[in-house]
This record gives sequence, structure tokens and C-alpha cells, in this order.
Amino acid sequence: MDFGDILAKWDEQQKNAVKKQKESGKNQVSHKKANAPDAEEKARVQQKKGFDFVAEREKKINPQELWLRRYGTVDKDALMEQEEERTKYADRSELVRMRPEARIDLHGLKRDEAWERLESFVTECEMRRLKKILIVHGKGIHSSGSDPVLGEMVRKFIESDKRLGTSGHPDASGGGKGATWVILKNNLFR
Repeated sequence: MDFGDILAKWDEQQKNAVKKQKESGKNQVSHKKANAPDAEEKARVQQKKGFDFVAEREKKINPQELWLRRYGTVDKDALMEQEEERTKYADRSELVRMRPEARIDLHGLKRDEAWERLESFVTECEMRRLKKILIVHGKGIHSSGSDPVLGEMVRKFIESDKRLGTSGHPDASGGGKGATWVILKNNLFR
């Protein structure tokens, strides 16, 4: 069989197909391109592509990675550090040993000036989340009367300010009775 015979056979099949179509009454003219998929075929292809995409994505993701994405992780070390931090300051001796993180010197100020400076200093320290501060007020060598003026004022300030907690005097090398350390209550457990 040569090429000419094949073409003749194909031509004959085409004529028979047209004849059958005319006989069945389905001689409709279609405006779609030859071999173009119809709506049904397009839907099947899209569904298959979507399925393949999901399947392909599922294949590429490690099951452990998928589980971690879905349920997340808990950093147990960070939780442990937070708990240690919380319990660390529950003991008063730890607070006393802790070094002050900021200090203010009130030498040479009058009572009203010192009070205002203390208010702004404590507010700033609270915003910076400091835990322990040192207030240097002096021993009152130049004060008239028996008690140092600023030392008494600092004590009253600490008692009246709800943000402040435990206080005390450092050892002699840190200022002794001429200074007072104070714990900021709100910042202990942050």
C-alpha cells in the first residue's frame, strides 16, 4: 500500500462520515476550532489540574513540616526562662543583691524640685521596664534640724507612690544612709 492508496481510503472514510451525518440530521455547522475542547472537557482538565496541584504540593511538604505549620510549636526553653525570672524575684534576698539599673542624684535640690524630679525619673524607669533604681539624697550634713530634709522626703515619696515597692539602703560603698534603693513593683514580672 503506497501513500496514494492511503489518501484515497481516508477520503472515502470522510465522505461516509458526512453521509452518515446528513442521514441522522446532525448536519450542524460548528464555529469552534477543530480539536478545541468543549466545556465539559475544559472542566475535567481544570479539575484534574487542581487535583494534581494539591497532590503535588502535598508530596513536596514534609509531613513533620506540615504538622508544625498546622499546630505550631512551643519554645519550652523560653517558657522555662520566664518562669525562672518570675520566681527569681519572689525571694527578697535576690532583690537586695541585684544592682540598681538606674540612679538619680538629688543633692542640692529643694523638696519640691526633688519631688518633681523623682516623679519623672520613676515614670521614665517604669517605661524602660527597669526593676531596681537608686535614689541618692545625701546624709543631710548641711540640713538644719536633726533629720535630713531630702532623706525624709524620699521616704514619703516611696510610701505614697503605688508603683514603688520594697526599699532599703545600700552598703557603705553604695552610699549607705545617703542613698535609697527601690524596687519598681510593676516591672518585676514583665
